[in-house]
Amino acid sequence: MSTDALPKAEPRESRGLAGQAAALAAGEVTARELTERALARIAATQPTLNAFRRVREEAALAEADSADRQLARGERLPLLGVPVAVKDDVDVAGEPTAFGCPGDFPPKDADSECVRRLRAAGAVVVGKTNSPELGQWPFTEGPAFGDTRNPWSRDHTPGGSSGGSAAAVAAGLVAAALGSDGAGSIRIPAAWTHLVGIKPQRGRISTWPEPEAFKGITVFGPLARTVEDAALLLDVASGSAEGDLHRPAPVQVLPEAGRDPGRLRVALSVRPPWTATRKSLDPEVRAAVTGIAERLAELGHEVEEAEPAYGPVGLAFVPRATAGIREWSLRAPDFSLLDARTRGAARSGRLLGGAVLRAARAAEAPLQRRVGKIFRRFDVVLAPTTATPPPRIGDLAHLSGWQTDRTMIAHCPYAWPWNVLGWPGVNVPAGFTGTGLPVGAQLLGPAGSEPLLVRLAAQLEADRRWFEHRPPEDAGGAAVL
Repeated sequence: MSTDALPKAEPRESRGLAGQAAALAAGEVTARELTERALARIAATQPTLNAFRRVREEAALAEADSADRQLARGERLPLLGVPVAVKDDVDVAGEPTAFGCPGDFPPKDADSECVRRLRAAGAVVVGKTNSPELGQWPFTEGPAFGDTRNPWSRDHTPGGSSGGSAAAVAAGLVAAALGSDGAGSIRIPAAWTHLVGIKPQRGRISTWPEPEAFKGITVFGPLARTVEDAALLLDVASGSAEGDLHRPAPVQVLPEAGRDPGRLRVALSVRPPWTATRKSLDPEVRAAVTGIAERLAELGHEVEEAEPAYGPVGLAFVPRATAGIREWSLRAPDFSLLDARTRGAARSGRLLGGAVLRAARAAEAPLQRRVGKIFRRFDVVLAPTTATPPPRIGDLAHLSGWQTDRTMIAHCPYAWPWNVLGWPGVNVPAGFTGTGLPVGAQLLGPAGSEPLLVRLAAQLEADRRWFEHRPPEDAGGAAVL
């Protein structure tokens, strides 16, 4: 297809999630107008960025028209008429849930609970974003859908596994999107696309119709350009269903985005947990995270280098992750079509099930006590989100299973322990490399600490104003600027 034949995108929406909701309520724009613009931006960038697995053009426009009728009647909901996207690991009624896999998946009869809550808040779901097979890798590539590319550089990955959601938000296709995080899969792509990404407390957002996701290590959460927008999406998506295994006491985080965090004790941690593989922190990433630490100190916080006592946390991760992959792989229409690495992980999940899996789950509480000791001295842990800037498209796509694991850990050794613990973490943009690639830092807290993390992230955002930086025209944002 020639460039001239591609659809022309509307100008990128300058208002975020909260701003669009306010404009709709004030009658400054209609839901149909916002949705048509979002769909045009998606269509214009799909041949290049490839952020979406499914686009719900007709259904989304019908939802927008319904929202406009509600607005005309004077109804008000937090996201009434605002276009959003969701990752292709949650169910949307009438759409298949392929989770990055090849094959003919049947359409779902009902929404997942988190999607139901987005709709209850008035959101218009414009589509489902790309993920690698079963969310396993920090890149979003696969034969079922192609390569999803980073709006900051089309030669580089946006990360994974919520890479489609991250690319869609960073490129301005939608103001915010839902992702999932089982080993950093929200925080990693947020870091590599200059976004705020919140991994909430386990159970904060329901995983129903799954009682839990990937044996409890995976949670759903928001990606957005601002802390306010991420907090808004988190609040409207949060809540439990009757069948959920994890049901933490509710919190509201949106009000915290405007509150002073006070003087906090911050532990700067740059040493990743032990793994039997080589890894090192890229000097540019180290400098960016250290710059965040220095700025926190200038803002009045007490910052000191200190390391959580991670211990054997990896032994509690692998059985749960591979058991989750095995469960999901059995839903594929044709197991033989899956990536050889997926099939290998599924076989490991079968071998590591039973007693090994039970032992891994039993280790969680002792690990929480062990790692949690750092919060006797500190309020927040500041760490790199990744050890490196984003790799190039294809760097990991054709490796063997062991080579992929080893390379993946080298790039991303910092995020996954918080999935074992089930605790919250927030990626914040930390700056750029000399070649203009985004990198991030994560704010980590104990159970139920989302309000505190959001307060601190919002303070950093007000100081650093990262939302003013958008992808350059020649790197992938050209069609949406």
